[in-house]
Amino acid sequence: GLHLSEPKSPHHSAEDDDLPYEEEIIRNPYSVKCWMRYIEHKQNAQKSVLNMIYERALKELPGSYKLWYNYLRERRKQVKGKCVTDPAYEEVNNCHERALVFMHKMPRIWIDYCQLMVSQCKITRSRRTFDRALRALPITQHPRIWPLYLRFARNLPLPETAIPIYTLHFPLSFLGGLTRFTDQLGKLWCSLADYYIRSGHFEKARDVYEEAILTVVTVRDFTQVFDSFAQFEESMIAAKMETTSELGQDEEDDIDLELRLARFESLITRRPLLLNSVLLRQNPHNVHEWHKRVKLYEGQPRQIINTYTEAVQTIDPMKATGKPHTLWVSFARFYEDNEQLDDARTIFEKATKVNYKQVDDLAAVWCEYGEMELRHENYDQALRILRKATAIPARKAEYFDSSEPVQNRVYKSLKVWSMLADLEESLGTFQSTKAVYDRIIDLRIATPQIIINYAMFLEEHNYFEDSFKAYERGIALFKWPNVHDIWNTYLTKFIDRYGGKKLERVRDLFEQALDGCPAKYAKTIYLLYAKLEEEYGLARHAMAVYERATAAVEPEERHQMFNIYIKRAAEIYGVTHTRAIYQKAIEVLPDEHARDMCLRFADMESKLGEIDRARAIYSYCSQICDPRVTARFWQTWKEFEVRHGNEDTIREMLRIKRSVQATYNTQVNFMSSQMLKATTNATGTVSDLAPGQSGVDDMKLLEQKAQQLAAEAEQDKPKPKDKILFVRSDTSRSELAELAKQANPDEIDIDDDEDEDAEDGEPDEVQLEQKSVPTAVFGGLKDD
Repeated sequence: GLHLSEPKSPHHSAEDDDLPYEEEIIRNPYSVKCWMRYIEHKQNAQKSVLNMIYERALKELPGSYKLWYNYLRERRKQVKGKCVTDPAYEEVNNCHERALVFMHKMPRIWIDYCQLMVSQCKITRSRRTFDRALRALPITQHPRIWPLYLRFARNLPLPETAIPIYTLHFPLSFLGGLTRFTDQLGKLWCSLADYYIRSGHFEKARDVYEEAILTVVTVRDFTQVFDSFAQFEESMIAAKMETTSELGQDEEDDIDLELRLARFESLITRRPLLLNSVLLRQNPHNVHEWHKRVKLYEGQPRQIINTYTEAVQTIDPMKATGKPHTLWVSFARFYEDNEQLDDARTIFEKATKVNYKQVDDLAAVWCEYGEMELRHENYDQALRILRKATAIPARKAEYFDSSEPVQNRVYKSLKVWSMLADLEESLGTFQSTKAVYDRIIDLRIATPQIIINYAMFLEEHNYFEDSFKAYERGIALFKWPNVHDIWNTYLTKFIDRYGGKKLERVRDLFEQALDGCPAKYAKTIYLLYAKLEEEYGLARHAMAVYERATAAVEPEERHQMFNIYIKRAAEIYGVTHTRAIYQKAIEVLPDEHARDMCLRFADMESKLGEIDRARAIYSYCSQICDPRVTARFWQTWKEFEVRHGNEDTIREMLRIKRSVQATYNTQVNFMSSQMLKATTNATGTVSDLAPGQSGVDDMKLLEQKAQQLAAEAEQDKPKPKDKILFVRSDTSRSELAELAKQANPDEIDIDDDEDEDAEDGEPDEVQLEQKSVPTAVFGGLKDD
């Protein structure tokens, strides 16, 4: 071919109809399409003319696979059917050789050339051409060459020539195993590399190792290949050092040794990155591994940018493991840290258009976008971003409607609205902030905390009634238990604002709050209600609230509620007013707390000098006090009788104690007999319970069973409403009920009690009833 700028020789003078194509080629000498149109136009011309056009084209575009492939195919067609000794074959062979200078990585060119050589029956040249093809092509392309090569070997007349070909093919059958035995990839790759090492093809072994660590998908296989690769490089270094020490050292040896050391160091340094690549090949949608990959490139900005770009392009948000939006945020933060705000904004804008799986992911992107602008004091920009995020989309959708893209649902994201509300409070006007809170409530996405924040905001700007209306709107939105915090704050703020000025209104609020209030949350509201009545209302109303509270709170809080009730009643009305409260507490509380109430009740009566009342309370309480487990009660009663009683009262106490103990023992003995009877009926004899053991062991076993049933009986004792099951003194119960009705201690006939005590022979030294009662205990009754 000649340069087009030179005068054309007669051999390729253009005809008149060729002129347009020639002119087009002059204008676009590097356009494959122009040359292909010209060639197509000359398809019916002489072969020499067509070949000349191909040659001219390839001189301008020697790297065009399309031109070479069509040219070589045309040249092979021209010699088809000719004798293999024809010189034209050699011209075609030379043409293929020239093509392979540029197309040596193209398997199709090699395949056609090898088939051409085989068709010419040139055994040696064919074998060398096949070998050249295998050396030139990557190992993954070898399966396209080997079938032709083996077919050629099978047709050879001499087995001595075929044997080396089959020996060379052996490593490929490892490669075949890589596709069949996927659970042994590490071992197979190492075996293939070991074959090349033993054959002395060290560079080929390196290529195998490199390909292996870039293709395996499990950590186990990677570890096997990498360890084998590292061991190979170490052995190469050791061999070189040993050879140098034996034969001496020159400059070339030093360079070679440094090269091997650098290879080994590079391999060790690359290990974390290579392992990360293995994990990403397992799951390319693993967000955490992409973040780790970025950290591995720390200090290499271009690699970090490329990694982030590859990550956000690779990950499918619907298949992602982790939060894919964090990659976008980190990408933008990287630009921000490098003071490239415009690039960071570009990343955020792209991130807001990604179809995430969760609305919360997109909301987080918008919030991070706004946070970035706030960090750089671009307050108006931050407000604009958040307002854009909360704008109503053209097509509204429900928040949890997964069939719609998240961009149509983010306007209902509380995260974005909350941040916008905070920005409006700090940067906007009162009206704009109020509008945001109203919009949140209208969208029905508010939380109790949002309601409280809204009300506090209005209160700070002295819109108190609007603040209370905000609480009312929140109460209408939520039910118990979510509304608890709203009620608690609302009632507290209302009382702080108005005190007792709007007493009836606040009472209505309390009644509304307590309507349907779960027992778990009732205590706080009742105490606040009672405090209101004590400070601004009536004492009897406060007592009524405390009375209701003792029944409304949870069972485990009743004891504490009764304690508060008793304390407040004593402070307001005096201790005598607490008798009815004590009586009710004893009736409704569990035995454990009822015993404590009885002891306090009796102690109060004894301090007031009402010894008989106290004794009656002790007697009543004794029926729920097993002497074996409530020694404290019996000791307290005993000390009381020693101080205030006589021989008869102590004897009566001991009689009651024995009676109660007998009652509990009877229950245990009855259960033991029933157990023994059932066991005997089931086994025939008692000794059958433990064959081969003595009678003593049988009795020990029965005692253990009896103790177990006694413990169960203690747990299953009847509750206060079932106390009638215990043996009690009717006199004590009626006496306690009668005493409880006496609210005024002045109505007690002390003289009659003294006469009765004298008749019963009470010792003279016990004269505690003669001591004056402190006037403070009578409260407001002291004037009487």
